[in-house]
Amino acid sequence: MVWGQRKRFADGKVTVPFKRFLGYDMGPDRNLVVNPDQAKIVKRIYGLFLQVKAPHTIAKTLTDEPETFTAAGNEKWNPSTIKSILTNEKYKGDALLQKSYTVDFLTKEKKANEGEIPQYYVKGNHEAIIEPEIFDLVQKQMALRTKGNNRRRSTSIFSSKIICGDCGSFYGSKVWHSNTKYRRTVWRCNHKYGNEEKCQTLHLTEDEIKEVFIKATNQLVDMKDEVISNYEDMKEMLFGTAQLESEQGKLEDELNEVAGLIEDCINENARVALDQAEYEKRYNGLVERFDKANGRLEEIKEQITERQARGQQIEMFLKDLEKVGVVEQFDEDLFLVLVESVQVGRDKMVVRFKDGTEVEG
Repeated sequence: MVWGQRKRFADGKVTVPFKRFLGYDMGPDRNLVVNPDQAKIVKRIYGLFLQVKAPHTIAKTLTDEPETFTAAGNEKWNPSTIKSILTNEKYKGDALLQKSYTVDFLTKEKKANEGEIPQYYVKGNHEAIIEPEIFDLVQKQMALRTKGNNRRRSTSIFSSKIICGDCGSFYGSKVWHSNTKYRRTVWRCNHKYGNEEKCQTLHLTEDEIKEVFIKATNQLVDMKDEVISNYEDMKEMLFGTAQLESEQGKLEDELNEVAGLIEDCINENARVALDQAEYEKRYNGLVERFDKANGRLEEIKEQITERQARGQQIEMFLKDLEKVGVVEQFDEDLFLVLVESVQVGRDKMVVRFKDGTEVEG
């Protein structure tokens, strides 16, 4: 039975074993058929993500909306569900088969496939809900998300946006005088007292942050024609990938050549009684050469992905900027779309927009 199923996969014949899959119903051939009502929710999730809203924020937004249900019919959405939807290739019409496999057919225990068994990728298997270009853009944007101690969080639109100019840590919200009539919320460096020297940067109210954004954005609007023109002049130098792609092609040729030499080396040793010390030296040298080229190839691929994603992010930013006029009041969506970060110093704040332009607020 296992062999038969894998043979079907290898032949490109897809059946998707699912009970609930947001955006799709099971068709008569057990393949995916678009559910129009649910597909609107999926498109909305991708749209919100491209507005720079994180899975946590998207989950909260959908949970707060009446009659917006998960595939299981729940009103509460989880960030993990949102992330799964944003990374599932089936939404662009393709199907990656055997992502997991059954370890023991008696206990039905399953395990994520990490190379133990073959995987099969079928392109254009069913009708797409998300355009492939949009899906690929979302994957590139996800690759830009930072990790580590300063990883991005989404409990507020200002989370992971406000940066301490002294130590580089994110600002967080703190409640002062919580049990008195003077209670108020301020934003300050999360590590203000965590370093040997206490950070001397300003603490801010949300109203002060909003005022700085409005002031900086209006300055950016005044010079937007110049910003757009500068990008057109510089985009090939900053985000072009032709040279990297050329190196990628050479490295792939190198890997194919070395793989052939390794195979020839092994076959020769099997046919002829070679000096084993010489054989091992030759074999290890080829493997080292292969690993070095493969390591560099992975670096190149990562650089290409990062450049393409960054370039697409800036082009989206400039399209949004073209539509912006004079800002008179704070707009949450506009803040998320335009602002990369706000760096707070001891006596000033600098707003860094997504194209790299910095404006003192």
